[in-house]
Parts: sequence; C-alpha cells; structure tokens
Amino acid sequence: MRYLLFSLIFLLSTETILAQKDSLPSRFNSPYEVIYNHLKYLQEDTYLPGQAAKSLSRSGFSEEELENLSIELKQIFDGSGSYIYLDEVPRSNDYFDSTISKNRYILFKEFPDVYVQKEGGQWLYASKTVQQIDQIHKTVYPFGTDKLLNLLPKIGSRKFVGLHLWQLAGGLIIITIAFTLHFVLTIILKSIIFKLLHHYGKVDLANNLILPVAKPFSLLLVFAFVSLLIPTLQLPIAFSKYLILALNALLPLFATVFFYKMVDILGAYLKRVAEKSENTLDDQLVPLVRKILKTFVVLVGFIAILKGLKFDIWPLITGLSIGGLAVALAAQDTLKNFFGSVMIFIDRPFQIGDWITSDEVDGTVEEVGFRSTRIRTFRDSVMYVPNSVISNRTVDNHGRRQYRRYFTKLAITYDTPANLIEVFVQGIEKIVLNHPETRKDYYNIFLNEYGASSLDVMLYVFFKVPSWNDELRCRQEIMLSVNRLAEQLGVRFAFPTQTMMVEQFPGKMSLTPNYNLSKEEMKKQMEAFFIDNQMENGK
Repeated sequence: MRYLLFSLIFLLSTETILAQKDSLPSRFNSPYEVIYNHLKYLQEDTYLPGQAAKSLSRSGFSEEELENLSIELKQIFDGSGSYIYLDEVPRSNDYFDSTISKNRYILFKEFPDVYVQKEGGQWLYASKTVQQIDQIHKTVYPFGTDKLLNLLPKIGSRKFVGLHLWQLAGGLIIITIAFTLHFVLTIILKSIIFKLLHHYGKVDLANNLILPVAKPFSLLLVFAFVSLLIPTLQLPIAFSKYLILALNALLPLFATVFFYKMVDILGAYLKRVAEKSENTLDDQLVPLVRKILKTFVVLVGFIAILKGLKFDIWPLITGLSIGGLAVALAAQDTLKNFFGSVMIFIDRPFQIGDWITSDEVDGTVEEVGFRSTRIRTFRDSVMYVPNSVISNRTVDNHGRRQYRRYFTKLAITYDTPANLIEVFVQGIEKIVLNHPETRKDYYNIFLNEYGASSLDVMLYVFFKVPSWNDELRCRQEIMLSVNRLAEQLGVRFAFPTQTMMVEQFPGKMSLTPNYNLSKEEMKKQMEAFFIDNQMENGK
C-alpha cells in the first residue's frame, strides 16, 4: 500500500513537471523576454539549463552544447560583475537601435559582441554572440581559472550566511594565498634585494628607491592575483558587482603608485647618463622628462581608475570649470614657452653648438632652457629667444649640413672665342674633380647666361667639409686654380664698365686680341697647365 502511494506521488509530480515544461515559452517577442528566460532558468530554485538554452540561436550547436554555452554566458555576467537591470531592457518587439540601424540590443558596453537580435521574426542571442561565448569566457576567466568553476562546488553545497560552503572555503583559500604571497614578496624585496644592495654599497639606492617601490609592487601583484580568482567564487551578483568594481579600481591605483615611484628610479639612471655626456641639453632634459612622465602616469592612472569603476569620464572632461579656463588663459604665455621647450627636446631641431638661422635669429646655440633658448650671434652678442617663438618658426640648421654649397658666376669678356670658352669650362670641371673635398656626383659648370657686359659661366659645386673655415679654404683653392687656368689659357674676366673703343689708330696695333690657336692647341695648353700644377704640388 505504501509502495503504491509513493508511486502515485512520483507519477503526479512527474506529470506536473512535464506539464510545466510544456508550458514554458519557446519563442521570444522582445529583448526582455530573451534575457529574462536565460537568467530565470539558471537560478538555484528554477534551474532548467535546457530552457535557458532556448534563448540562444542554435548556430549549428547541439542541445547539450547550447546548455553549456548558456551557463557560460551567465558565468561571464557574474564573473565580470555585469548586473542586468531588467527594468531597463526594452520590451518592444520592434525595438530598433538607431546607432547601428538594426533590431539589436547590446547588453553591456564592455562586451559589444554580447547582444540579442531579431532573427526569423523572434528575438534571440545572436549567432555571433553564441559563437563568441567560449572566447569571452576565457577572457573573464584567464589562465585556466575557469576549471575552478567545476572544482570548487565539489567542496560542498550547504549554505552558511547566504553563501555555499564551497564559496566560503574558496574565499578563505584566496585570502590565505594573498597574505602568503604578500609576505613572500616582502621578504624577497626587503630582506634579499635590500641587503644585497647594502652589501655592494648602494645604500642610497636601497633606501630612496627600492623601499618606496616594494610595497606598491607587492600589493599590485596580490590584488592582481585576487582579481583573477574572485570571479570563480560566483558570488551573488548584487555583492559581486561592487566587489569586482573595487578590485578594478584598486589595481590601477597600486599600478599608478608603482609606476610613479619607478619614474624616480628612471630619473636617477638618466641623471647619471647625462652627467657622463658633455652635452648640456641632456642635463636640462632629465628633470623635464621626469616631471612629464609623472604627470602622464597620474593622468593615465586616474583615467584607468575611473574606467575600472565604469565611470563615464567624458562629462568630467567636458565640464571643466570657468575658473580653470581663466587660469589657463592667464598662464598661456608660460604654458606656450613650456610646451615649446618640450617640443624642442622631443623634435631636437638643433643641438648645442649648431649654427641656426630663423628670421632675424642668426648664430650658434649655447643653451636651451625651459623658457628660452640662448643664441650667440656672430657679433658676439647674446639673443634670448622664447621657446614658444622658435618652436613655431622655420629653423635652418646649418650645423647638420652634409655638404656646403658654393655658387658663383665667372664673367668673361664677350670677345672670348667659343672654342676657348669650351676648353676653359672643361678645365674648371677637371679642377673640381681633382679637388679632394668636392662632391663628385653632383656639380654644374656651364656657360649659362649672356650678361650685360660679360659671358657668365656658372660654377655650382659642393664641399664635403665639417666647418665654415674649411669651406672658406676650399673656396680659395678652387678660385686660385680657376684664376691660374684663366691666365694659362688667356681668358680675360669682364667687369661691369662701359668702354668706348676705337678699333684701330693709324700706326697702332688693334686692341682686339689675336686668337690664332686651334682647339687642339688650346687643349694642349690646358694639359700643360695641369702638368705644371701637378709638378708644383709634387714639390
């Protein structure tokens, strides 16, 4: 009799469950219905993963695979502290996202690939979302921590103070490991590295640099470890949301403090390097770099903390006060000069000792400060140019020239025969090629213009020399060689005068030179000229 009673109760309960399953929805007419079905049937008191999987697009997966993916999707929400406010989810069948022009609802900005979409007349988690669940799950539970999701619940499912036994045990394990890790790191940093630096006489380095960095570095690693394991506890989402937000803010906080201290270590190293250099620009650059890096670390850290708290920073940026704007306007000249010096240090348009030209500025750079650049002119006076001015001007840096150009015109008289001009030009070209400090791959020597009182031969060459004195020396050598060649060939240089000439007086010789030599004879004279020069150089 008792056996029949139990059998009847079992059959009645089975029929009730089957009836409930048959009444469960299989089509969803809004984003709200899809998300509600997914979350409701993965709760402890209404745990039906098969029903929760109906919210997912099939995308070629089996029923068992869809059930596992639906569970993983909820674990993504719980592990990232992403709380879904169902009251804010659209309930319209025709919901349309105007920003992307689609019937789509994105649940969280942090997970743009997780969204529900209207497919085949009903709303479901999109095919792309279903295919991306495994990958997103690994980002929320990296380094194999997702395996703990199946391992920890085996400890026990009993509840104490609203939490399962495995959650309490897992939390205790995490806290224990965190304290142990902090203790070990403290011993390594303070007891080993600190004593090692003292042993080698680096007392200042140990006291001023290592100790300030040790604590934030240790806390950074500890909280990074905790943030990896906390999602595996699957704490209630109302509590997990704020706990994960706090961890997301503490991590960039300790990272900011650590890198802020690291800037001091970097600054000390750069200072030693700059002291070994003879360039004063490096010495002035080190404190500026240290201040810029510290400011950058603080700004990036502040933004990272706000981002960890899921705070929208754009209203804060756009909502700067009128007072701050007034201060910026009042100090605009100082800021201009400061950023001008920053650009000079970054771009390095010139170095100490370079000869530069910029508008009325013409001289040698002696010093680059935070406000102005000191330039020694060729009159031996000193010019102080604001960095905001010189950084916005065109700067001609003569100190970085690879070649020094020399351009001139050789004016010869109009009565010079064409053959002689041709031989003269060839001779000048040979002078340039024979000179040891001229550029051989690019030069121009041609009869170029008919001047007012002369035929003009263009001489356009480059010298590969390091200084202006060497350039002047090379100019002189070329000019003297050209003059000697002209003397040898009988070429006369013209000058801008007006001459009245009487072609011939009775009993007087004509003033016009007599050119009786042929082109070959002129070339022989040119060759004789170079032979004589080589003999003189050999002496």
